[in-house]
Amino acid sequence: MTSSATFSLALPNETATAHLMADLALLTGPGDVITLSGDLGAGKTSAARAMIRYLADDDEMEVPSPTFTLAQTYDLPSLPLIHADLYRINDAAELEEIGLSPLPEGVVALIEWPERAPSAMPADRIDIALSHRPALGSNARAAEITGYGKCAATVERLKALRAFLEDAGFGEATRKRMPGDASIRSYARLVRDDGVFILMNSPKRPDGPAIYAGKSYSAAVHLAEDVKPFVAIDNGLRSQDLSAPVIHHADLEAGFLVTEDFGTDVVIEGEPPAPMTERYEVATDMLAALHRQPLPGTLPLAPHVTYTIPPFDTEAMLVETGLMVEWYMPDRGAELSAELREQFTGMWRELLDKKLGEVAKTWVMRDFHSPNIIWLGAREGIKRIGIIDFQDTVLGPGAYDLVSLLQDARIDVPEQLELVLFSRYIKARRAADDNFDAAGFAELYAVMSAQRNTRLLGTFARLNRRDGKPQYLRHQPRIWTYLNRSLAHPALAALHDWYVAHVPPPGS
Repeated sequence: MTSSATFSLALPNETATAHLMADLALLTGPGDVITLSGDLGAGKTSAARAMIRYLADDDEMEVPSPTFTLAQTYDLPSLPLIHADLYRINDAAELEEIGLSPLPEGVVALIEWPERAPSAMPADRIDIALSHRPALGSNARAAEITGYGKCAATVERLKALRAFLEDAGFGEATRKRMPGDASIRSYARLVRDDGVFILMNSPKRPDGPAIYAGKSYSAAVHLAEDVKPFVAIDNGLRSQDLSAPVIHHADLEAGFLVTEDFGTDVVIEGEPPAPMTERYEVATDMLAALHRQPLPGTLPLAPHVTYTIPPFDTEAMLVETGLMVEWYMPDRGAELSAELREQFTGMWRELLDKKLGEVAKTWVMRDFHSPNIIWLGAREGIKRIGIIDFQDTVLGPGAYDLVSLLQDARIDVPEQLELVLFSRYIKARRAADDNFDAAGFAELYAVMSAQRNTRLLGTFARLNRRDGKPQYLRHQPRIWTYLNRSLAHPALAALHDWYVAHVPPPGS
């Protein structure tokens, strides 16, 4: 028997309909099917139009009814979408003629009048049944939202999200779409008379296959499984007088947060984007300030509840570098023999065991780079650096986050600027500690660079092949450049020779 979940709500006006469709858009993605049923004039097209405008981030976008065209395709910033109207369909077989059977992969489908071809509707879908409620006003509607099959969980989450927003006082807030990232999280801006806030939807990470010594990839490399690490690290960063967002409301179990909005003033400019030197200098100073003091490994999460930061150890780093072998090498037509795989792992294990055993551990945010840094120009000193992505923080070498910043995966950081900022970091550390080992740190920086960029080549190949996100492949040549910079360090000579012999560059 197909599972289902249903809840109903009143929509007193078109604004309420827009809020519902925005909340639903926050929880859906490529491959999802949303059907809109109800009598003529029930508001099906208005609901579809509200979702399309939200996803387009354009309140004035022209969204005509597809009654006559039957289907209209939109290439939206976040995903492609098909808006279909089946009112003039007499037989489900006709859907094949207009490209709706089967539905194209990787799109969101909004389908009006699904009852005209019920046999063609997928088992996993969300249906919104709309009906007039004239007693509540001329534009009032009632909506019965039902999730079928796998989409039952989405409808349950939609119900929980709306309850969270009402309880937090944001039920009437205007929703504005925000770009997503490579994670399962999604975001929206909530606009009220008293300001703008961020809504974070952070569902529990589904367990992946246990192929890494009995663990999923996320567990093996200590990625956040839910929203709790974000809250704990946020508390920790703010306790160090750094700029992490204030959390105004939280549901730790469901994974919903309302946080401070740092705005959109970033640390890059131009086309193609390039670092803004002053802002990168302050970000470098912030890391130096964070790394020069002892930091706790356990942080408060809630009353009588703590969170222990996991270690960024050899085993976790080996799983990450292994992504090159699993995903990047096959993409380049360079599958490795069992013997070469063993060599690869052995070289990395020896290198990591040696270097990680020598260094003090600090908080490593892992993705401290331009997409995750907001410039807060009204603040002072290093508090001008707003940090928004840190839920995967681990205890490891501080050099890793400096690599993340100075070898930005998504923009070109000129080698000369990297060297200037690296020297700035060294000078700041030496000013605070006469015993700071600059040469040892430089070697560790090269090792962490090689590790991170090896992982990123594999990660971006995986995002393309497994997750259908080819846009990340454009970063691989940049990653390759950074990787070769680090492999030039004398301490990595053996690894350099192995890569030259066995790892082809991107696009070759």
